[in-house]
Amino acid sequence: MTRQKQQEFVLRTLEERGVRFVRLWFTDVLGTLKSVAVAPAELESAFDEGIGFDGSAIQGFARVHESDMLVVPDPNTFSILPWRTQSPGAARMFCDITLPDGAPSPADPRNVLKRVLQRAADKGYTFYTHPEIEFFLFKNQPEKGQPPIPVDSGGYFDHTPSVVGNDFRRQAITMLEAMGISVEFSHHEGAPGQQEIDLRDADALSTADNIMTFKMVVKEVALDQGFYASFMPKPFTEHPGSGMHTHLSLFDGERNAFYEEGAPLQLSATGRSFIAGLLRHAPEYSAITNQWVNSYKRLHGGGEAPAFVSWGPHNRNSLVRIPMYKPNKPNSTRIELRSPDSSCNPYLAFAVILAAGLKGIEEGYALADAPHVDLNEPEAALAAGFTPLPRDLNEAISAMAASKLVRETLGEHVFEYVLRNKRSEWAEYERQVSMYEIDRYLPTL
Repeated sequence: MTRQKQQEFVLRTLEERGVRFVRLWFTDVLGTLKSVAVAPAELESAFDEGIGFDGSAIQGFARVHESDMLVVPDPNTFSILPWRTQSPGAARMFCDITLPDGAPSPADPRNVLKRVLQRAADKGYTFYTHPEIEFFLFKNQPEKGQPPIPVDSGGYFDHTPSVVGNDFRRQAITMLEAMGISVEFSHHEGAPGQQEIDLRDADALSTADNIMTFKMVVKEVALDQGFYASFMPKPFTEHPGSGMHTHLSLFDGERNAFYEEGAPLQLSATGRSFIAGLLRHAPEYSAITNQWVNSYKRLHGGGEAPAFVSWGPHNRNSLVRIPMYKPNKPNSTRIELRSPDSSCNPYLAFAVILAAGLKGIEEGYALADAPHVDLNEPEAALAAGFTPLPRDLNEAISAMAASKLVRETLGEHVFEYVLRNKRSEWAEYERQVSMYEIDRYLPTL
């Protein structure tokens, strides 16, 4: 369907469904969802000319003297909001951010991903992603200084009381599917109150849009049921954190470029080089896939989170895992990257992940044999020569600052903003006196 036809479909649907408000969604550089509501009568001109806003008021978008920007709705992302079904209803569309002359904004995360996807398309590739999204459900939003209280004490795959996890996941999935987002499966995860919902694979841009929608739906359903949902990577010291293990595949037309019949793990030379790119550049892109101070408590806190740059077919502590090949299903061959967490900006995360893999293919990176080391034993892994992922945000910032790959992928504007923002976050974190210090030292010193 042409863009013109898509626009006509949107306008006709709004009239037929009596929708009075259209929310135009986009994200700032850190991945926070932004929204402006317009009346349907304004949409036709918004499609053609965009709607102006002050870019200097959005995290990382522009300085005050260059603040004029436009949001241009993408009609292909149109969906009725299922939690706003009573009249007057509401709908949403994701937007691209442009400068007044119509050029894509260098600060728009969606545009960053589009640029890398175009690079892949120029080589004949389409990039597909399939995220497993973990998050926590709490009884309510914790008061400042108080620990969160999980809604249950369940564990991995536990069948918790229906009024908690099961009903929540069913309502969330129903809403997601009403918005055209396909869900593969859902279950209780390993920690108390922890849930997982897996989205079906889609092209990376659609998946990034879907992840942003997913977060909003989960929070809406939680509030509706009297709970509080959080995508914080590791809210508990003693329990595993929440990740977003992401399955990746490259297709050349209808052919899975990662598949080669008879090769070890049925993995092609292209797939091996892609993995080698993910591994070599992992420390450099960690500040994007794991962008918060708390992200590194998850990575180095156990619970099957990857702490070292490694790969393999079985070890779930590996950074890259190769899911089991399904006989007679070559298109299911894929790579699982286990470091990202769901609090990342998915547009920027997919951009740097794809760029690292493409670099491996372009440069013909060689992939060493999968290790036979217990990655649960850090000393053994270090002795065997494995590179640890950054141990904290400061290490991740340093690795990113020296990365030509990440700088070129994000563009100078986004790259420099992320570094400034993350350095500020680290400096603020370092000066804090933690409860650990109070509890440990105050009684005895």
